[in-house]
Amino acid sequence: MKGIITMLLLVLSFIGTHAQHTSRQDFTSNWKFRLDSTGSYHHNGVDDAQWRTLNLPHDWSIEGTFSKDHPATAGGGALPGGTGWYRKHFNLPATDKGKTILIHFDGIYKNAEVWVNGNYVGKRPNGYISFHYDITPHLVYGGANVVAVKVDNLKQPNSRWYSGSGIYRNVWLTKLDKLHVEQWGTFVTTPKVSNQSATVSIETNVRNQYAFNKAFVLNTTIYKATGGVAARASTKANAGSKITAAHKQVLEIKQPHLWSVDNPYLYKVVSQVVVNGKVVDTYETPLGIRYFHFSPTKGFSLNGNSLKIRGVCNHHDLGALGAAINTRALERQLELLKAMGCNGIRTAHNPPAPELLELCDKMGFIVMNETFDMWEKQKSPFDYHLDWHEWHKQDLTDHVLRDRNHPSVFVWSVGNEIGEQWGDEKKADTSGRRIARALVSIVKSIDTTREIVTANNETGEWNQLIRSGAFEMIGYNYHHDEWAKVPERYPGKTFIVTESTSALQTRGHYDHLPFDSIRRWPKRWDIAFTHPEGAYTVSAYDNVSTPWGSTHEESLKALKQPHVSGMYIWTGFDYLGEPTPYSWPARSSYFGIIDLAGFPKDVYYLYQSEWTSKPVLHIYPHWTWKQGDTVDVVAYYNNADEVELLLNGKSLGKRAKTGDNLHVKWRVLYEPGKLEAISRLNEREVLRKEIKTAGKPARVNLKADRNTIAADGKDLSFVTATIVDKDGVMVPTANHLIKFKVDGAAFIAGVDSGDPVSHEPFKADKHTALNGLALAILQSTGAKGKATLTASVEGLESSTITIQTR
Repeated sequence: MKGIITMLLLVLSFIGTHAQHTSRQDFTSNWKFRLDSTGSYHHNGVDDAQWRTLNLPHDWSIEGTFSKDHPATAGGGALPGGTGWYRKHFNLPATDKGKTILIHFDGIYKNAEVWVNGNYVGKRPNGYISFHYDITPHLVYGGANVVAVKVDNLKQPNSRWYSGSGIYRNVWLTKLDKLHVEQWGTFVTTPKVSNQSATVSIETNVRNQYAFNKAFVLNTTIYKATGGVAARASTKANAGSKITAAHKQVLEIKQPHLWSVDNPYLYKVVSQVVVNGKVVDTYETPLGIRYFHFSPTKGFSLNGNSLKIRGVCNHHDLGALGAAINTRALERQLELLKAMGCNGIRTAHNPPAPELLELCDKMGFIVMNETFDMWEKQKSPFDYHLDWHEWHKQDLTDHVLRDRNHPSVFVWSVGNEIGEQWGDEKKADTSGRRIARALVSIVKSIDTTREIVTANNETGEWNQLIRSGAFEMIGYNYHHDEWAKVPERYPGKTFIVTESTSALQTRGHYDHLPFDSIRRWPKRWDIAFTHPEGAYTVSAYDNVSTPWGSTHEESLKALKQPHVSGMYIWTGFDYLGEPTPYSWPARSSYFGIIDLAGFPKDVYYLYQSEWTSKPVLHIYPHWTWKQGDTVDVVAYYNNADEVELLLNGKSLGKRAKTGDNLHVKWRVLYEPGKLEAISRLNEREVLRKEIKTAGKPARVNLKADRNTIAADGKDLSFVTATIVDKDGVMVPTANHLIKFKVDGAAFIAGVDSGDPVSHEPFKADKHTALNGLALAILQSTGAKGKATLTASVEGLESSTITIQTR
């Protein structure tokens, strides 16, 4: 039985990991918090008994009130910043004396300063970077300790999107022997890979903090996903006093399981430092064995097979949860994208939470991992350009060191729409060329196994970053009509669309007819935010984009060119801030294929019909209109020759995609009843979908994405509230206030509807539906049992759902 339990624990430990010490401890519970821009609270004698007690990760901005007067502006989400203080009291046993103690922060927004027992440890301005400190000299062993963190997000705007505020990612405490693998101290590569064998090269940096030499053995084991051993190596070595040295081992795996987007098979490398037969340190590193190639003419291939990178860009916020990282919320986003046919993520425009890359490793996504949104030239008055000269080398180095072992990472991006890209023939050299070369040199000094790119919205011949000669890969933002020119303009260079589309939609809102009339909006920025239609909405038909962008269908057509390795759409999800084409009172974006609450817009099914092989048939819009209205009905489909549309049983004709169209449509004179679509292949029915006219709202229905969640205090259940008529048909225009109440082993972590103009708080127990839908996010309290959620609307029948916590 003991052996079975050991093997079970080993297999479970494979689920989502990044390079880390096994002695790492979760350090996120029971922190004290105070929002105060004037006081100083780093000394041990501070009385924090009356401060708020909370668990990390935490984003205080998302708890605030929307206002046009916040200095972040609508572009930054119209939520408050400020200065926050965090303090944590903890005890260390006397037996820890003599160990090395590290504290690790996955990300703090921003200007984080850390003290331990009143001793200043350091400052990190970048709000997205992970960093750690050796706090050994400042600790009390066998007694009480205090960590204090000051987070300064007072000077705004410092971001072009919603940043959040606080210790919004996880915190860890690691206790180590003084002889140990250095943090981020392994680098695992696969220089030779075939279906028959894989050569695995492992470089391990071992640090000796003792005042004398230490003899040790470095044992490295590669485990299969099932827990069995794939390969082993053992190296005897001697560590000099106060020295960190690299130790290289080369192993071979026969008949390797290759990592791919459809079968993301993960091995795990376990490195053990052994002294006199005793294991003094264990360090784990993920391993996905794969080989890939970017071709100037044939695009991207993975494991020898041609593959289009079908990606999206995503900002880091999680809608109603704000910037506070939650693994389940990230997983839900990736599940929705995977079901759409997406296989790529661009971390726009900053280092992501480690958990995102763990999930991408596990679920099979091709990641473009981005570090900077600006270099020396500012985009916002108080952004990272102020810290560039002092910190960019360290931040880029730490980013690459942290993430270079993730098999999901295929491309490093060192800049997005950088101001230094602009130039002309009169400039012999510029800062853009100099910086580009320096950044590429930094990356290559740490990792030579991946492509490096910048995301360029200047596609002319005088782009200074491209002219630097530093990049083998060309990245374009938008300009879909110029993708075909890249092979001739940049012969021998590989090409990827770093950002595309920027189409605009409000979920469930339909106007701007006819469907085939394309609108580029806004034409002029000085009148961009005057809401000419008066409603702060954009039609959910795929016929509106920004002037620099394209519709979803236009982008998909251009992607089919063979030299285009792939594209990352702007964006997978709506996000807080940057509410183009509007400003206040809009406070979140319209760009997403999926709205802020996680409800798919209609174009989601366009991608599903093009990017998946599962049968798809989707028709829209809804069928609740005024008598006499003329409505364009659109269908996305695959695995069929044609689609027939019927209204109340009467055929309105069959349609098949012609030319390069990715849809079919009918112009229909509205009459109430049932609209039905049937897709057929070789005259045999494939799928049948129907939409019915809705009656008056009668009740609210609840449906959870997961009815059982972990009783760990972190897991989530996303519960959709739908307003329906007496027959269960969703009322597509219903915008009722829904009140939520939960009893038992969960609490309401957030509420939302996906409405870009709503100023209702996310941290609440009620929310107004947008076009029939709203969302309640339940989070487990940590207790086992059940949670009962009730949703009620005045004048309608209420609904209840039960979630089990285990």
